[in-house]
Amino acid sequence: MGIFKSFAEKLKNTGNRWTQSVSNLFSDDPVTDDFWDELEENLILGDVGIDTTETLIADLKQVMVDRRITNKRELKAAFAELLISRLEAVPGMGKPLDLSRKPSVVIMIGVNGSGKTTTSGKLASQLKAQGRHVIMAAADTFRAAAIEQLKAWGERAGVRVVAQAQDSDPAAVVYDSIMAAK
Repeated sequence: MGIFKSFAEKLKNTGNRWTQSVSNLFSDDPVTDDFWDELEENLILGDVGIDTTETLIADLKQVMVDRRITNKRELKAAFAELLISRLEAVPGMGKPLDLSRKPSVVIMIGVNGSGKTTTSGKLASQLKAQGRHVIMAAADTFRAAAIEQLKAWGERAGVRVVAQAQDSDPAAVVYDSIMAAK
């Protein structure tokens, strides 16, 4: 479980910086148009996504009207409730990996610098040590050195890495990897 603890710590540190930034927006001051702009900017910078950001803000504005909230501090609890309800709606959230299907696909997503490549390599190593057959897909074809980094982790873990040239189609890499697994 060491790999998951390490990954959780990295996510926690990244999340803590973002959470602190968002949390600082909620004070005893009245809610203004500037507040909504700053909240939108922080959500987008946190890779929440445009559609989700717009929906969260629209929902939060509605909650503000429904509950007659006048200051940002009171709005903070409502915002937390909205975030929690969205996370709870994600299928499989909080459950262990289900690797019963053959082949199983694990997709690593996250903000830049959060440790996806390192975690992928460590997870591959751990799964191989459990006797599983592992193939990693170097589908991050846009980031410089991503393919080489994943290949290095594959070498350390003793697992195959399917890759193409930088700037190639990531979907093609994933397809080739699934075909190789089958």
